[in-house]
Formats: sequence, C-alpha cells, structure tokens
Amino acid sequence: MLHVLYLIGIAAFAASGVMAAHRADLDPFGGLVLAFAASVSGGTLRDLILDRHPLYWTHDWVLLTVIGCVAVATMVFLRYRELPQRSLMVVDAVGLAVVTVIGARAAIDAGVTPFAVLILAVLTGVTGEVVRDVLCGELPPLLLREEVYATAALAGAVCYQLLHWAGAGGTTATVISAGTVFALRLGAIRYGLHLPRARSSR
Repeated sequence: MLHVLYLIGIAAFAASGVMAAHRADLDPFGGLVLAFAASVSGGTLRDLILDRHPLYWTHDWVLLTVIGCVAVATMVFLRYRELPQRSLMVVDAVGLAVVTVIGARAAIDAGVTPFAVLILAVLTGVTGEVVRDVLCGELPPLLLREEVYATAALAGAVCYQLLHWAGAGGTTATVISAGTVFALRLGAIRYGLHLPRARSSR
C-alpha cells in the first residue's frame, strides 16, 4: 500500500514537471527531463544525506516506468487540451503530500533524531519542485513565492511523527499525514493564504 501511494506521489510530480515544461514552452525532451527531475530529486537528496546506496530509483523499474508513462501521457494530453491555470499547483500538492510523508517514513526507518526526520521529510517533499522551477527558468521557485508550501510539508511531517509515536499503523499514518499536507496546500491555493510577512516600521 505504501509503495502504491509513493507511485501516486511520484506520478503527480512527473505530471507537474511536464506541465511546468509546457508553460515554459520547452520541447518534449525538456518535458521528460523536468518530469524525472521533479520526481526523483527529493528522494535522491534524502538518500545521499542518509548515505543509502544504491539510490532508491536506480533499481526500481516500476517507478521509472511510471514516471516515463505519466510524462508521455501528460504531453499528449497537453497537446490537445489546455489545463486551468492552477492545475500545476494542485497536481504539485498531491506530490508534495505523498512524497513528504514517505520521506518522513524513510528517515524514521534510518533511526535519525526526530528533528532530523522533520528536516529530511521537508527536503524530500520540496526539492523536486525547486529543481523543476529552476530548470524551466521560473524564478523565484514556487517554494519562495508561496510560503504555505514548506510549511504544509512540515505540518505533515510533524503529524506523521506524532502518529508514529502514538503507535498508528504505517498506512494510517501516511494517509492522515498526507491528507494534512494536501488540505493545507489546497486551502492556501484556494483562498490565497500566505504567512505573515515582515513589514517596515516606516
């Protein structure tokens, strides 16, 4: 079940990579590059920090196949139909939700400290988005333009950590925590929510 959820998150990031490439008017190869970069960058960074080898995606042919198929299918779809302006953010929210929580699970399994679990979960969730936006020239990245992004990932990581301490099953904790991230991110998109910003006293 956890692997299925992870594939859903990876597929969402792959689609978001192609959608970002489409908005940036890149060619199909650029779309494939962004699909793979958005999908595996976060997990790659997490595994490098945890010194886990080989990297998770290098021996998972199912995951790579899903990324490739979703990328091609999204390209074909976008060739004939335009998506609403906020579609990229919604699809990205699905990927953020699932991948963040899977990152928390991997960090807990590695036996790191609770604080490190939170950091690794957030990094796993947001890195793909940052790499995607930088590669397609969309600066600053969504992470720096929409504050309720890493914050949503952090909330989901905290939720997962607490549920783990409470003895909740892995699937239950994943679904609840991913739902928390998705709801916060979707609420921020729907209502244009932002964290308070520092204002000049002058």
